[in-house]
Amino acid sequence: MELTWHGHSTWHVDVDGTTFLIDPFFDNPFTDLEPDDVETPDYLLLTHGHADHIADAGAFTDATLVAVPEMTAFMQDEHGFDDAIGMNLGGTVECGDAFVTMHRADHTNGLNTGYEHDIGMPAGFVISDQKPTQASDQDATAFYHAGDTALMSEMIDVIAPFLEPDAAALPCGDHFTMGPWQAAVAADWLGVDHVFPMHYDTFPPVEIDVEDFVNEVKATGSDADVHVLDGDETFTLE
Repeated sequence: MELTWHGHSTWHVDVDGTTFLIDPFFDNPFTDLEPDDVETPDYLLLTHGHADHIADAGAFTDATLVAVPEMTAFMQDEHGFDDAIGMNLGGTVECGDAFVTMHRADHTNGLNTGYEHDIGMPAGFVISDQKPTQASDQDATAFYHAGDTALMSEMIDVIAPFLEPDAAALPCGDHFTMGPWQAAVAADWLGVDHVFPMHYDTFPPVEIDVEDFVNEVKATGSDADVHVLDGDETFTLE
């Protein structure tokens, strides 16, 4: 599984040749790419409707859209997506050679940052190469994109024991999401081997010293390796 961070909450994920783009927003200081520079993925995953998560979604209308039904309906009407999978919290859908499980994210979900309309529940996604079951699968590989969530007990009660992510991308910029210490607690609760900070240093309210997150993870006693990626850098999850 190849994980590429394009800054903010924008990730490209490749699972055995099935490709995903999550929350496309390329107007951020970590990438020099424009949407036209990015090959259209097989699937476009949207966690919620704020502008810093859907701003460039319209550039990828040839992808199959995956989001809550309210979001898919809006994006089909406004941007012309032909193919969409409207799913909801707790569901798992098969996408090519991968499985996508949607989980809640504790956040708001007004459409764009003006909050003109509510557009369903915000979410996070667990992308795995095996279908999740109650039986633990040591050979499975799973990546958790937490969306814009706050710290929530489901991380330790549900996501860690049943969805078993190996790696997690966690927002840590504070103000609108978790800050470094809460994101570090999330990393510990999730029990992941690898953790990636995201949703920080994009604009003034979320500017932090990312080393604070690294140190807070260590302070929890977590064994997770913290990877502070450069923009457009790829990490191979094995």
